[in-house]
Amino acid sequence: MSFDPSGSRVVAVHRARDHEFSKTTVESIMLLAGLGVEGDAHMGARVKHRSRVAKDPLQPNLRQVHLIASELLDEVNAKGYGVAPGDLGENITTVGLDLISLPVGTSIRIGDAILTLTGLRNPCVQIGAFAEGLQGEMLGRDADGKLLRKTGVMAVVIHGGVVAAGDSVLVAPPAGEPQAMNAI
Repeated sequence: MSFDPSGSRVVAVHRARDHEFSKTTVESIMLLAGLGVEGDAHMGARVKHRSRVAKDPLQPNLRQVHLIASELLDEVNAKGYGVAPGDLGENITTVGLDLISLPVGTSIRIGDAILTLTGLRNPCVQIGAFAEGLQGEMLGRDADGKLLRKTGVMAVVIHGGVVAAGDSVLVAPPAGEPQAMNAI
């Protein structure tokens, strides 16, 4: 697998031990292969999101790590919202990479850690509870009128390692025909 520099970097990293909407910004996070962010409520090989656990607690956890582009935060803050990194529940906030345009299966290397993108985050009602009207800002339309979910991407950890603010983000496309990500 060959990783290309994306010009992107990590702005901040976050975790929360309990199932809370926002996550606390920390100096670094440890990503564990097949599990996710050490010490985060969503860590595990099996699904941890409450609504998904209720449906089938044995399904694989395809949402081990949540990444959001800081450009989304800039966009909504320019409209009067006060959203800081970690506020929307992401584990990694990036800058300089259009995460939501990447195909499913894209590999991302940050430090020694390698993630594989599994899908888009679906904007949940908790975003609307965080700030009135914010959930609507997380949806848009592309040039063809297709619905865009802008709340970041989900990933699984393939190779563990420490991730911290300032780390470079390298990208490797998936093998075969690229497939657009769907909400998971």
